[in-house]
Amino acid sequence: MPEDTDEDAEAKEKALNADVPEGEEISLRRFSPEHDILLADARRIKRDAISGDEIIFPLETHDDYGRIAAQTAKQVIIQRIREAEKVSIVGEYGGKVGDIIQGSVQRMERGNIFVDLGKTTGLLAYEDQIPSERYKQGERISAYLYKVEETPRGIDVRLSRAHPKMVEKLFAQEAPEVAAGTVQIKAVAREAGSRAKVAVTSSDEHIDPIGSCVGQRGVRVSTVMSELGGEKIDLIVWSEDSKKFIEDALSPAQVQSVVLDEEKHQATVTVSADQQSLAIGRGGQNVRLAAKLTGWKLDIVGLPGENAGEIVAASGRESADSEATAEGDVIIEKATEEGVKVESAGPEATIE
Repeated sequence: MPEDTDEDAEAKEKALNADVPEGEEISLRRFSPEHDILLADARRIKRDAISGDEIIFPLETHDDYGRIAAQTAKQVIIQRIREAEKVSIVGEYGGKVGDIIQGSVQRMERGNIFVDLGKTTGLLAYEDQIPSERYKQGERISAYLYKVEETPRGIDVRLSRAHPKMVEKLFAQEAPEVAAGTVQIKAVAREAGSRAKVAVTSSDEHIDPIGSCVGQRGVRVSTVMSELGGEKIDLIVWSEDSKKFIEDALSPAQVQSVVLDEEKHQATVTVSADQQSLAIGRGGQNVRLAAKLTGWKLDIVGLPGENAGEIVAASGRESADSEATAEGDVIIEKATEEGVKVESAGPEATIE
């Protein structure tokens, strides 16, 4: 049944009040226990009360309204305010997860940095920092927000400057093509503060993905590198062809061939003697980053007969031990999961 409109209710009130004795009135307003009282109950407070009267009476007081009661009320109010603040913070910063936000260094404790974000404090843990950077209290800082979580101790807001996604977000800020999605960043491999490899592609064949990220005279990529404390960035065109992608990921080295073992998800990469050092990189960094970027375990091998032996540099292996021995120009190094192993190596493959 449709509800009466205001005009219908007003007409009914007039009709009902036509036969009501003078001094009384019928109202069709909805009864509210918080604001209304029955006439019989009203006359217990005010004998001559009539319908429509406003009755004012004093609030009951008690002698035990003292310091403890006031303190309890204060604690309840504070608790409710804190709960409301938590909801507000989770709502505001939860919507910013995956973005770069700014704050100022509040304090430093045991290698961790607490960042004042305005309404709350974010944590930039030691492992989320760029190792070469040093911070001062009050210094402005940008970081990638990767987690907002409610814990028994409060809201946990986690920040990072070492996260691979920070590189992606910085390019989105500098390159409109990345922000618009025309140029996509498919993968990022980082050793924060030192070097990063970034795989990019374009959905528009007329737009060069690398040129878009580099910018005119390199201004875009330079801005990103500067924000990351001078971290060097290699831009690589992403490819669905795993062989081609691995070849490009190992740049600046020139690769002779790539043989894939799909079952082991492992690739054997052949390079000439003069490209071995470039393929492996300083401290094994180049092959390590290439393995992270492509998702393949990489074995770098030399051409047969070169440097009196075959070179094998393996990245993506798992080993609990770390040891190195040297016999003339033969180097054997067993590294950690992200390390490099070089066997029967000539002088060109020596890792400094």
